[in-house]
Amino acid sequence: MDQRVLAEQFETLRPHLHAVAYRMLGSVSDAQDAIQECWLRLNGSDSDAVDDLRGWLTVVVSRICLDTLRRRRTRRENMVGAWLPELLVTEDVGPEDNAVLDDSVGLALLVVLETLSPAERIAFVLHDVFAVSFDEIAGMLDRSPVAVRQLASRARRRVRQDAPPPVDPATQRRLVLAFLAASRAGDFTALVSILHPEVVFRADVGADQPAPAPLSGADAVARRVLATAPRFARLVRPVLVNGTLGALAGTLDKPVAVIGFTVLDDRIQAIDIIADPKKLRGLRVNG
Repeated sequence: MDQRVLAEQFETLRPHLHAVAYRMLGSVSDAQDAIQECWLRLNGSDSDAVDDLRGWLTVVVSRICLDTLRRRRTRRENMVGAWLPELLVTEDVGPEDNAVLDDSVGLALLVVLETLSPAERIAFVLHDVFAVSFDEIAGMLDRSPVAVRQLASRARRRVRQDAPPPVDPATQRRLVLAFLAASRAGDFTALVSILHPEVVFRADVGADQPAPAPLSGADAVARRVLATAPRFARLVRPVLVNGTLGALAGTLDKPVAVIGFTVLDDRIQAIDIIADPKKLRGLRVNG
């Protein structure tokens, strides 16, 4: 196939490949690396022998993501604190903004996907999100279709158990704005009132800095928030984070941290802070 035509077809499929890789890896920069590696492999192959380019590239980028997930799992065995996904940030234009992302890119789901084994994550994402058959995934994982079906089933149970259902955007907005107001005012009582009793506070500051361990419980989390609020409260403003209202400390050009919120039972159930400088440098801004 002519190189120019091949490049044009690849660029047409790039958004699909990015969608696959980001859900696999939870990292914009790693997804971009996987897509670049995918292009190099396509260039080095006999493209004339490929009947279904989209399917072929989906398999290739998934194999690359699988290798990345396995290496990452090994590196994190001794990691203290939390590893959180790189988030997709969009300017917030107010309650009328309905440009939310697909549920399969939601922060809560991405956090749960991080708890799966690489094989479980591949099986779940490819089958449940992108409708790839178990037979195709089996060849990729070097397992039987029955075994792959079991992997996807285990992953699906974990997701149903641990990922809260989508929340009404108005509820998310009300709680996040109340959180920001209480943090700025130093109002402990108001803050506790909007936190779930089992709220979890996680911060990803990167591997090069001392990492705080995850914290749970409304009182403990409120105290942690108010201990740091005086330094950052004035820098924080609402933004859309992976399709739901979150917050950004700093600016899109010079971010200090991105904050994602998960809501359950009309309370904030999780607060996830990305302050890893490497992840912030690759901050993906949509819109």
